[in-house]
Amino acid sequence: MREVALSEFVLARPPAVHRALSPSEMVAAEGTFEIADTREDEAGTAIVASAPGVTVLLRFQPRENGLAYTAAGEVGPFDHLETEVTVEPERNGSRVTMRSTVSLNLPVPFADRIAAWKRRGELRRALDELVDSVP
Repeated sequence: MREVALSEFVLARPPAVHRALSPSEMVAAEGTFEIADTREDEAGTAIVASAPGVTVLLRFQPRENGLAYTAAGEVGPFDHLETEVTVEPERNGSRVTMRSTVSLNLPVPFADRIAAWKRRGELRRALDELVDSVP
């Protein structure tokens, strides 16, 4: 299992950043999956995300300072996928940190390193999109 963490300063106060951080926006901003279905329940938001040959159920839970999500059930090539997004006040804006742990269920040498490399790119796209979308 590998952990990837990225952090970025956003020139917007935490309430504005929180408004831009929605489960569907996160999935879209990461750029790997398309949203096939979304539903709300007592545990939070569930998004069925799909890419060619892969369908993943992502369970989102709001946090006081951000949100967290995990891949649930049959998770395609993943043994584990968990991500936490935190938003903390900093100077005249916010510090957004995205931290993800990932592990692949593939009998390939360095599979988790490859997964972490790909995950870093997804988190970078999501952070860039967030910085661009927050007023």
